[in-house]
Amino acid sequence: MEKKHSVAILCSGGPAPGINTVVCSIAKVFLKDGYRVIGINHGAKTLFTDKVDTIEIDFEMADRYFNRGGSFLKMSRYKPQDSEFKPDFFINNNVELLVTIGGDDTASTANRITKYLNEKELPVRNIHVPKTIDNDLPLPDRLPTFGYHSAKNEGVRIATTVYEDARTSGNWFVVSSMGREAGHLAFGIGSSCHYPMIIIPEMFRKVEITFDRMIKMMVSSIVKRKIYGMDYGAIIISEGVFHFMSDKEIVNSGIKFSFDEHGHPELGKVSKAHIFNVLLSEKLDELGLKVKSRPVEIGYEVRCIAPTSFDLK
Repeated sequence: MEKKHSVAILCSGGPAPGINTVVCSIAKVFLKDGYRVIGINHGAKTLFTDKVDTIEIDFEMADRYFNRGGSFLKMSRYKPQDSEFKPDFFINNNVELLVTIGGDDTASTANRITKYLNEKELPVRNIHVPKTIDNDLPLPDRLPTFGYHSAKNEGVRIATTVYEDARTSGNWFVVSSMGREAGHLAFGIGSSCHYPMIIIPEMFRKVEITFDRMIKMMVSSIVKRKIYGMDYGAIIISEGVFHFMSDKEIVNSGIKFSFDEHGHPELGKVSKAHIFNVLLSEKLDELGLKVKSRPVEIGYEVRCIAPTSFDLK
């Protein structure tokens, strides 16, 4: 008796709201058409091992998880080498389609896998669903990437509370938002909350991005508000600015960093909001401006929330 045709689904990279919605919506469509649907845990990490970590997805499971935050399929950033590829999982499970959910690395890995399988005369097709809360992919009709609106919505909730705290306490807050190398999330949050200063990498197309430039922008916002008689405020900065800064600029900031094996500062281990708040405080002291500022990071808090209506569609 011929084995049932299968669809395999894996998720790679970092979480984004709506992953479960994508996985479960795809599962429901193929289950309805009589396919077996296999979820693969840990991305491609175990895909070419003797013990592939899988979950059998049925309609009840898909219906239960489709509107939940996080991902019921465990994720990984593992990127297999071509030398690791082998066809066993796809042959043993009669897989016709590999669905991958992730970013650029996941897409390129999926392309390499399907090319390898086709060379082995296994006609496995691939559907790749781009995933990023950064909204930095040029999709048709200017569609946002899934997860962006949900992450922005939660970011606005947090940033609004921070701004109210600034108003209540007479302080300033320096907020840093995730964004990899783009400012869409920071801009979406900051503009929704009417933050007086929003700093994103796209602002610096014709000039070098430096701490000095950005700190001066922050100080100018604080001074302008003081002129208007307002002793509070908030600034939001996309972490994407770091992508366009040289290692020398970052290291010379005076902030203590650890370094990776290639000698690059490990930015992932340090709060970006803390970096900017320290440098801003030093500049304010230098200018004799008595202003209290506090750092707030918006990042991991928005990755695994339940998706809003836009990302449930």
